[in-house]
Amino acid sequence: PVSSIQYPVSSIQYPVSSIQYPVSSIQYPVSNMKDSSILYRTIKDKCFKGFVIFLAFTAAAPLALILYYIFRKGVACINFQFLINIPKPVGEMGGGISNAIIGTLIIISIAAVIAVPIGIAAGIYLAENRNNRLSYVLRVCVDVLQGVPSIVIGIIVYILVVMPLGGFSAISGSVALAIMMLPAIVRSTEETLKLVPDTLKEASLALGVSYPMTIIKVILPTGISGIVTGILLSIGRVAGETAPLLFTAFGNPFMNYDISKPVNALPLLIFNYATSPYDEWQNAAWGSSVVLVSLILILNIIAKMVIKRWKVRF
Repeated sequence: PVSSIQYPVSSIQYPVSSIQYPVSSIQYPVSNMKDSSILYRTIKDKCFKGFVIFLAFTAAAPLALILYYIFRKGVACINFQFLINIPKPVGEMGGGISNAIIGTLIIISIAAVIAVPIGIAAGIYLAENRNNRLSYVLRVCVDVLQGVPSIVIGIIVYILVVMPLGGFSAISGSVALAIMMLPAIVRSTEETLKLVPDTLKEASLALGVSYPMTIIKVILPTGISGIVTGILLSIGRVAGETAPLLFTAFGNPFMNYDISKPVNALPLLIFNYATSPYDEWQNAAWGSSVVLVSLILILNIIAKMVIKRWKVRF
């Protein structure tokens, strides 16, 4: 008898369809709010960009003013005779700075020969041994050395090199500049080699290549752009240093190719001539400043070209 029971469920009608909610009649000003928000964000973005551009030009303005003033005062003094002649006594015309240019090249070349192998070797060690105690101590020493004033380095080299040798020399000036070059070379080498994937080294070792040859043939060529850039920037940093050369190279008014004797350099010549009471020497100091600044700018441009041409590719 269960099938004969009929429940009046179908007869029940709920008035759901008759209920009308006035949702469609509600209008919110969404478009107006959206437009005002976009306008506010656009104005804020443009103001921030303009502020950043202003700060960028403000940071570059001192460099532009320095370059403008140096070139305005010194370009008139530069000619072919100025670059190939040695200095002459006060009152004689036609003196040059060839001895300072040659001395600068000698000192920087010897400093690079001393600093580059040591700096690259230290950078390789720090990149390959990142977490041991010796690496930590070495990093701290490199950071401290980078902050040591140049005049202090000159005094230390004077005590350790100049006094035992019995006199000023180009080699003592090169030692002082090499010490100043080391931090930049070490840090650039370490940071560049950290970017080299470990899979390259593992693949080389898996093929039977020895560890030293893996470093020389695989790791170093991969990061050559960063290493070369660090070397060029370190050379540009020390090329204009005067304080350490006052205690080491000392200066020489004549042409000298003997690295065991005092030599002149562009920073020394600029310092001595700029503080002199003679107009001829002061003009020569401005011309020497143009030559030195041009040398540093060329080194920085070469560094940028090296980065662009020899990018680290993984």
